[in-house]
Amino acid sequence: MRVLVIGGGAREHALLATLAAAGDTGELVCVPGNPGIARIARTHHIGAGDLDRLVTLAADASIDFTIVGPELPLSSGIVDRFQAAGLGIFGPSRAAARLESSKAFAKTLMARCGVPTARFVTCASADDARTVIDSGEFGWPVVLKADGLAAGKGVVIADDRESATAAIRAAMQERRFGDAGARLVVEECLTGPEVSFFAVCDGVRAVPIGTAHDHKRIFDGDRGPNTGGMGAFAPSPLVDGALETRIMDEIVQPVLEGMAAEGSPFRGFLYAGLMLTDAGPQVIEFNVRLGDPEAQVMLPLLDEPLLPLLRAAATGGLEQSSVRTRRDCCAGVVLASRGYPDSAESGQPIDGIDRAESIPAVAVYHAGTALRGGRVVTAGGRVLTVVGRGRDLREAIDRAYAGVREVSFEGMQYRRDIGAKISSAY
Repeated sequence: MRVLVIGGGAREHALLATLAAAGDTGELVCVPGNPGIARIARTHHIGAGDLDRLVTLAADASIDFTIVGPELPLSSGIVDRFQAAGLGIFGPSRAAARLESSKAFAKTLMARCGVPTARFVTCASADDARTVIDSGEFGWPVVLKADGLAAGKGVVIADDRESATAAIRAAMQERRFGDAGARLVVEECLTGPEVSFFAVCDGVRAVPIGTAHDHKRIFDGDRGPNTGGMGAFAPSPLVDGALETRIMDEIVQPVLEGMAAEGSPFRGFLYAGLMLTDAGPQVIEFNVRLGDPEAQVMLPLLDEPLLPLLRAAATGGLEQSSVRTRRDCCAGVVLASRGYPDSAESGQPIDGIDRAESIPAVAVYHAGTALRGGRVVTAGGRVLTVVGRGRDLREAIDRAYAGVREVSFEGMQYRRDIGAKISSAY
């Protein structure tokens, strides 16, 4: 079987590594890929958003099955295009992808289906948003979210009116996030530990495949601006069997039923970002794909082939209710370029990747990298994810940072406290 993976980041690198390790595929193809991916898959320099060329490639290259990594092609309707061309693909339709591409849509659906989430108001103008803030309805701090896709950077937790007003201005007047900030969701700030919960869905049924903890802030101690994610670990020690059942019953299944009632059955990866509050799990947001960097720490823990599960889900034929996972833990540390998340310094030679990968139970997944003159150089904000695996979280963290110490490039920045809070408590 010839499998195509769309995307060029560390998430897609981890996905392809998982498929390759299972040995149940023939040729692996990736677009656009990156230097790390090119070691295990044939790559093509086609943008993940170039739907016409992707459909043509899949047809011409006799691709049997396609897996979509990033959110942009999903929200642009790549699944609809592939299905219209008779091509097998895993992921939600454009209409179903609104769970991620429109926070207002997702919040409204949750309210209608009784899914636990923070109280909210959707604002169509800066004046509306300022009126909601001034009303004091949600108190302080208050959360402001750009409605559309903003690469994980469209959320602000404002502690006072000044910072809330600045966030409104940046999103709705300065259009810092483009059209994504045309509407703003204002909601109460929930408190508690955050957990990422993942399931594979076939439109009617869902199978949980893992949990993880992400670290969004750029600096140690959860300080500084939000990023796309500076590291993660899996599984979450906070989600036991009883809580998993509750999440499936109170969140995942009602969402599937709600989407089916909308006429947009959800097939794909469903990623629920949850806050574990005193009242129970509540949804912060949904994504319609695997997380990054969560995929890099969660996928290595699967103890059965992933491809048959995804193929069954894509055709509405999920039969299993669980997946086998290893008892190990994984921790991943993102190495980012100088200036990230506001900017990204590119073209810096990277040393030590091979040394890091030579450490037992350490893997390095490429994200923002490129080849120049035969050398791997930086080519984006988040450059690499270094993942360690161990019998427990402490061992996984130690191995990840052992790998990090082998890698270097000018301006490299990373968090030194990935998993520290949880590992000290469990």
